[in-house]
Amino acid sequence: MLSGEMFDRKSAHRFRDILKAVLSVMRTAIALAVIMPGITAMAVAQDLDLLIKGGHVIDPKNNRNEVLDVGIADGKIAVVAPNVPASRAQKVVDASGLYVTPGLIDLHVHIFNGTDPEGGYSNGFSSVPPDPFSFRAGVTTVVDAGSAGWKNFNQFVAQTVKHSRTRVLAFLNIVGSGMSGIHEQNVEDMNPKMTALVARRYADLIVGIKTAHFNGGWEAVDKAVEAGRLAELPVMVDFGGSNPPLPLEALFFEHLRPGDIYTHAYAHFPGGSREAVVEDSGELRAFVPKAQERGIVFDVGHGGGSFRYSAAMPATKAGFWPNTISTDLHIGSMNAGMKDMANVMSKMLVLGMPLEDVIRASTWTPAQVIHRPELGNLDVGAEADVAVFNLREDDFGYVDSDGNMWPGSQKLEAELTLRAGRVVWDLNGIASPRWSESGNEQAGL
Repeated sequence: MLSGEMFDRKSAHRFRDILKAVLSVMRTAIALAVIMPGITAMAVAQDLDLLIKGGHVIDPKNNRNEVLDVGIADGKIAVVAPNVPASRAQKVVDASGLYVTPGLIDLHVHIFNGTDPEGGYSNGFSSVPPDPFSFRAGVTTVVDAGSAGWKNFNQFVAQTVKHSRTRVLAFLNIVGSGMSGIHEQNVEDMNPKMTALVARRYADLIVGIKTAHFNGGWEAVDKAVEAGRLAELPVMVDFGGSNPPLPLEALFFEHLRPGDIYTHAYAHFPGGSREAVVEDSGELRAFVPKAQERGIVFDVGHGGGSFRYSAAMPATKAGFWPNTISTDLHIGSMNAGMKDMANVMSKMLVLGMPLEDVIRASTWTPAQVIHRPELGNLDVGAEADVAVFNLREDDFGYVDSDGNMWPGSQKLEAELTLRAGRVVWDLNGIASPRWSESGNEQAGL
């Protein structure tokens, strides 16, 4: 009897333990059933890799000029809209008080950097590599302006294009050996057919034909235009010199076509071997606005010696503004008055060019000029090349190619640059997680 009671007690205890375990499993299952849909919904809701929130978006192509959020997923623009929930994004960047724009396009640079002591801009010391100078100024696309010709463009691709995170496009020089000093005067090396052939072969990279520095007649311009006609591409002209100077009016109305580009728009060499958009007295030439109306593209192309207030001041006061803003980046301009793309844009802003027009001339217009409409905008589905700027208010000075300074109260400064959705420049860490001293751990923003 005693043994039977003990057996019943053992059975009761075992049954109770089993019942507790079953109930515990049931409670866990019920809790998971309640929680899991929320976790799943949260995971589904976080469809954005990065959200730039609260910035003032200027996207000229899409007529956006207001505070909006920009969401990015898989390297593409996913949404541009007001009040996008922060919960949708894995990372949120607070851009309050900042300007958000498409990644800038610098239409005139020299980046065929190499070690040829006689190469000049063509595999020589005068050019610079792109990445150290692009992202820190909000630039995501650069266009090399004729450093290479048809004879060495393949070397440019292997040496520069394939090793750059910056998107690199190019104007192909009408001179076969490219922009290398005395060779630029060699008319025999200007071959429109071969130039057009190579331009077609590298159609994914070559966006136009370039002529520069030629000191003579119309041969270089006309051969470049012929190559442009054969390849169906625009031509960029860095007008050379002659004695007497070739008439600029003839260049615009008799030699160039609508859509062709006149770079160094504010160059000025009074009494020199080439004409400028202003008379030596400073008055804007009457035919210049008519050339712009005809479709000639006027590009800043600041450079080391091609932006002078003696031209820029009277021209802009007369209402003549550039179609495109570019740097003419090279070893001789980067530490002089030019500095970088953001500085050149700031210079135009200080001269009175409206901010939206400055952004347009640095994004959407150059994209149209080189026939790359997929660039220079924040279209949903476009590659997420994005720049975020701080428009600083203080006392600044802007120096021209003569070493003259003009004061200004505003300066654009690149806070953040994204190339294909990835952060490539973050001046003050606004897209970076904050480090926590406690536990040597990173704390989320």
